[in-house]
Amino acid sequence: MFRTIFTLSALAAGLLSSSAMAAPTEGIAPRPARAADAGGVLVAQNGDFDVYYDARGNRVIVDAETGKVLAIQPPQTRFDRRALRQERLRNLGPVEDDRYYLDDPEDTARLRRRQLEEEGLIVAPPPVDEYDPYSDNSMEAFPEAPRDDGSYGNNYPEAPQPAKPRTVKRQPLDEASLEPTAPGDQAALPPKIGGKTAVDPSLSLGARQEVAALQVLLDRAGASPGVVDGRFGSNVDKALAAYNEITGSNLRSTDVVGIQAALEQSGGDAFASYNITPEDAAGPYVASVPEDYSQKAQLDRLSYVSVTEALAERFHMDENYLKALNPEANFNRPGTIIKVVNFGRLVAKPVASIIADKGKKQVRAYDASGKLIAAYPATIGSADTPSPTGTHAVSRVALDPNYTYNPNINFKQGENNKILTIPPGPNGPVGSVWIALDKPTYGIHGTPDPSKIGKTESHGCVRLTNWDARELAKIVSPGVTVEFID
Repeated sequence: MFRTIFTLSALAAGLLSSSAMAAPTEGIAPRPARAADAGGVLVAQNGDFDVYYDARGNRVIVDAETGKVLAIQPPQTRFDRRALRQERLRNLGPVEDDRYYLDDPEDTARLRRRQLEEEGLIVAPPPVDEYDPYSDNSMEAFPEAPRDDGSYGNNYPEAPQPAKPRTVKRQPLDEASLEPTAPGDQAALPPKIGGKTAVDPSLSLGARQEVAALQVLLDRAGASPGVVDGRFGSNVDKALAAYNEITGSNLRSTDVVGIQAALEQSGGDAFASYNITPEDAAGPYVASVPEDYSQKAQLDRLSYVSVTEALAERFHMDENYLKALNPEANFNRPGTIIKVVNFGRLVAKPVASIIADKGKKQVRAYDASGKLIAAYPATIGSADTPSPTGTHAVSRVALDPNYTYNPNINFKQGENNKILTIPPGPNGPVGSVWIALDKPTYGIHGTPDPSKIGKTESHGCVRLTNWDARELAKIVSPGVTVEFID
């Protein structure tokens, strides 16, 4: 449109000049050349210019007569009719006749407004900044042309300064439900599909990354919040209390500045980039994990069902939160770079005693001096199959174990009346770790559903997330006491 207007104007000027050649020229003073306004763009006298694109994709406006670069438009900006109209008025002066181009919404609006004004129906001036569907709403249509030294000017407004650290509004998790609650700024979660909770990857994150940063900090200190999911809840509250006891600090969950400072001292940013490897994509994986124990027993291994499930456990994350952080990622393609949490090093101090707190739904590990060194959210027994009472001891530790189902000893699953051997794997009944107690059939173990830890019941044992159970297994040894308290 812009070039078309200038071309028509040039043709009209040519016709006028042709008709004026026969007229006397005495007494007519030559019109002085109009200088460009400060900050304006001076185009050729005939209003013509050329457009080029450089190697960076910038749109370069060049005076067709002098070859001077007039303006450079970055590739992310769009054609700004309002800015071009203002440039035309500044450089060419007011147009003698009112021209309206009906394919231009702004011209159409001006024509309609003028007609209404002539009819006396509108007396107020038009708004200063009417909506322009062709505008990119930028301060300038084009950036300043390069200077003689090759640099660019900076006529853009100053970038907004960061606001003062704000307080995170706590939104506790509804503990009565196994499904995560959906705050107002988040999309509702769809129902379960195949025993797993599906979530829209476009889930709005809101302030969840700030909560996740707190969860990462707690995890680094040995005060596990369970899955890192960017949500407040009882698991975070328990972990924060344990963190303050472990570190001797008095950190509050709303202290954003203090949390960030502690992150910098304990390993840096809460998030990091990870490059998906061919081994990640290859698995092995299973198509699905059946609920029935007799069907589980027929499989060779109860592996992960997807790359996202495997990576979520590796980085101590809720699988849905991992997907929400990387909505455009192809997790099945090696080389894909994703955003994960940077949980830091695992606890390495030896454990001398353990307390399984049924009331708090938490397992706490202490060193020989009685100092708390690690704490984990836990699911401990149920009303039908209560956990042990009193003090017991660790008898052995098994990583990646089989599971023997015996309905004659503990519980009955479905219609299965026979003893079954369930193959190993992270999606097995006891997850990837079994820490046996001296009380037969009881132990501390992992789980195939880490997001439900602390929110469901067990068959009398103590359930932890697979990564928490594995960490504890490496710092515990046979003979360590386990005291169950209410």
